[in-house]
Amino acid sequence: MNRLRKTAADMVADARARIEEIDTADLIARREDPDLVIVDIRDVRERQRSGFIPGSVHAPRGMLEFWIDPDSPYHRDVFAQEGKRYVLHCASGWRSALAAATLQDMGFEAAHLRDGFSDWVKQGGPVEQAD
Repeated sequence: MNRLRKTAADMVADARARIEEIDTADLIARREDPDLVIVDIRDVRERQRSGFIPGSVHAPRGMLEFWIDPDSPYHRDVFAQEGKRYVLHCASGWRSALAAATLQDMGFEAAHLRDGFSDWVKQGGPVEQAD
């Protein structure tokens, strides 16, 4: 097998060096802020299995860029709200770091939950179960 020029871990480290990371305790404390939009980028099966942060918006990682782009036929209005602060999360903070960096490259400001949903649960953040 050929050796990669850049590993997934390298990409996550590069992303984390240039994006805003939010501590779990800080996000738990601010979760009811009306200007905060928590975006769950996990797969729908992860949400069904593990639950989700109440009030979070589900935007699967594979569609995120298209849902955010106002010129895309897949654009979602939730991502066109003025004055909102968007915080992405995945299970452990790796995918959301890469996603936040990609959105930043697009000109869309978003932070991410550094240690992901697993730490949210560990620290006692509220979790809603899917029907």
